[in-house]
Amino acid sequence: MFEWSAEELMIRDAVRDWVDAEVRPRLDDLDSGRIPPYDLIRNLMRTFGMDEMARASFRKRLSGEGGGSGGGRDVSMALLPIIELCKVSPGMVTAMGVSLGLAAGTIMKRGTPEQRERWGLDLLTFDKIGAWAITEPGSGSDAFGGMQSTARKVGDEYVLNGGKTFITNGPYADTIVFYCKLDDGRPPREREILTFVLDRGMPGLEQSKPLRKMGLHSSPTGELFLNDVRVGPDRLLSGGGSGKESARQNFVTERAGLAAMALGVIEECLRLSVDYAKNRVLWGKPIGEYQLIQLKLAKMEIARLNVQNLVFRYIEMQRAGRTPTLAEASAMKLYAAQAAVEVTGEAVQLFGGNGYMSEFRVEQLARDAKSFQIYAGTDEIQITHIARDLLSR
Repeated sequence: MFEWSAEELMIRDAVRDWVDAEVRPRLDDLDSGRIPPYDLIRNLMRTFGMDEMARASFRKRLSGEGGGSGGGRDVSMALLPIIELCKVSPGMVTAMGVSLGLAAGTIMKRGTPEQRERWGLDLLTFDKIGAWAITEPGSGSDAFGGMQSTARKVGDEYVLNGGKTFITNGPYADTIVFYCKLDDGRPPREREILTFVLDRGMPGLEQSKPLRKMGLHSSPTGELFLNDVRVGPDRLLSGGGSGKESARQNFVTERAGLAAMALGVIEECLRLSVDYAKNRVLWGKPIGEYQLIQLKLAKMEIARLNVQNLVFRYIEMQRAGRTPTLAEASAMKLYAAQAAVEVTGEAVQLFGGNGYMSEFRVEQLARDAKSFQIYAGTDEIQITHIARDLLSR
């Protein structure tokens, strides 16, 4: 049976102390969008030496040493900060994960050594902010088939056109991993998916201001507009399979990581709810003594245990050298997202009128948790991936 080791618990407690000291006091500013999360993320990375570890790991990978990611131990060390941060600010984790996991991860997997040197290290250390641009206004869940952004070959260059929406870090990104279709005369759905790396300030590239949204206010989201952006072949990521396949690999990582995010939200809601049930008095006794309140708390604990087991299973798989299939990652995300939404909703209900007030925090967690059912593929898309896998056996 998997359990956190003594070393991992020490790291968890250290991260928890940092979150209490650095993030909680700034939560109102983060949730209102008055401050972006990036300086806090850099503070986190410096405090725990994550930037220096990234530099050392980068040099080893570039020189061909070290081989892989380090297995389950590295995964568990990566998931612990996610869980603790999500107890307070899930949006910070989204902003950090897209930059480190998706933008940097794609470049490190598919880039040449020169491209990794040029863009990878600055993203891995968070010296620069990354965005990962797939979603378009007209595509949504049909991310590849409905993609309209194009790359047209003109001599030795490519000319990029199109627009992207719901792009995490889009307003502030220094480096953008941009997916589009090769305009080669074939029907749009048959065209090859290409992946380019763009830099802020390139002629023809416009990054919008942050969009207003229901939750995850500490994760800036924006739009990108490309009008005849000219790029050389040095910006094309061509290694590690097709652009579509690399995106699918990222979906697995992103969906598995969301279970850890959900676990943090559920643990925090349960903690807040238990404390409130002990101290809120109605009809002469704490509401925790009423059976309906006990039922809500019991269901929250069941959800916590189930999602924690999904996270532990993922760590064990990584330690065994196995990566979840897309269907397995989809199942993790589907259950964890639904559990987080149910738990946060019950927490708001348990708090009654206070639950609807931002002062008591469960309303923020409820708004943030709803995004788990939408981004990285909606619940409906997860169901499709799971069912297709079952029916193909």
